[in-house]
Amino acid sequence: MNRVRRPALQHPLAPVFARAVESITAALNHDTRRHYHGTARNFLIYLATEHSDISTLEQLRRDPHILGWLARLRSQKPLLVTASCINLLIHMRCIFTELAWTGQLPDLAHLIRSDDIPRMPQRLPRPLTMEQDQILQQELSRRNDSGANALLLMRHTGIRIGECADLACDCLRSTGPDQWAIHVPLGKLKTERMVPVDSFVCELVQRLRFFRSVDVVPHDGFLLPRPHSKEALVRQIRDYLHQVCVAADLPVRIVPHQLRHTYATEMLRLGIRFPSLMKLLGHVSPEMTMRYVDVALTDLQREYHLARSQPRHLVPRPKNPLTLTPGGLEGVIESILATQHALEMFRRTLPDGATRRSLNRLSNRLTKILSEARKLQTPEE
Repeated sequence: MNRVRRPALQHPLAPVFARAVESITAALNHDTRRHYHGTARNFLIYLATEHSDISTLEQLRRDPHILGWLARLRSQKPLLVTASCINLLIHMRCIFTELAWTGQLPDLAHLIRSDDIPRMPQRLPRPLTMEQDQILQQELSRRNDSGANALLLMRHTGIRIGECADLACDCLRSTGPDQWAIHVPLGKLKTERMVPVDSFVCELVQRLRFFRSVDVVPHDGFLLPRPHSKEALVRQIRDYLHQVCVAADLPVRIVPHQLRHTYATEMLRLGIRFPSLMKLLGHVSPEMTMRYVDVALTDLQREYHLARSQPRHLVPRPKNPLTLTPGGLEGVIESILATQHALEMFRRTLPDGATRRSLNRLSNRLTKILSEARKLQTPEE
């Protein structure tokens, strides 16, 4: 179905803004170009409505023209989500910068300031709980169809839903004897990567190849069949996951991206190093990966307090009473080592601050005490 084309905007500044947008978006994709044109249209409609006397760039002022437009955006019904507001302001600032350069009007570049652009709220990853993860994987394994195996593949590789839709049939690559990796093509951040996988993931890919071979959709080189387009396939996967959650009687709404969060958190629990996790997830900045570290530390702190309050829940009762430690200096050294270990495990769960620094100093003192105790243990010559 063809898109309904909107009538051309009748405003004296429309041709000037259109040329600026075309200059900015010359090397960008169609959707981005359309969003820029939409932003310019939004602003010019506001000008025509509220400031009909404006017909040249020289007349534009931050107050009242830009501040009035910002107020209109913030009072819009229904309210603009933060991401949409950010995109509008960033696009408009780029347009004004371009107009400032081409029109030799430097003041235009300062009409929209950095502090006008709202910040996205901090969104921590939402990994599934162990129970939710187990229930979901059991239901997906039971179904064992194309959609279920695609979701399991996302869960055990941490790839995004769009990356999964773009996987090629030959995405499974041998990297050594009995070593395999999934080749993830250019995705959200314009990067590609290799994700090491185990035999279970290799089996998932083989199943998906089989389902692809018997699908009625003509073969196009992709691992997953596209009913009409990539966007249609993504919607199909989202809807399928919702159906699975309802069938499994999961009380919360789960989205595909949570499978990526669950994978990342699992890798951290298993002790993977930070730079390695960045590469596995295809992140381009440490800040993106740090969100997962925050979640892992929160999880660790919860487990620590659970262990302290309910030790039988996580730690088996020792066979011998704790008081039966070796006597003499050897027992003292073992007690110091145990105290130092417990102290360090707790210190790592704390954020940077005075408490963590105090515990670090205390740990250093224990190290010195331990060193002196070991000297006493060594017989004098």
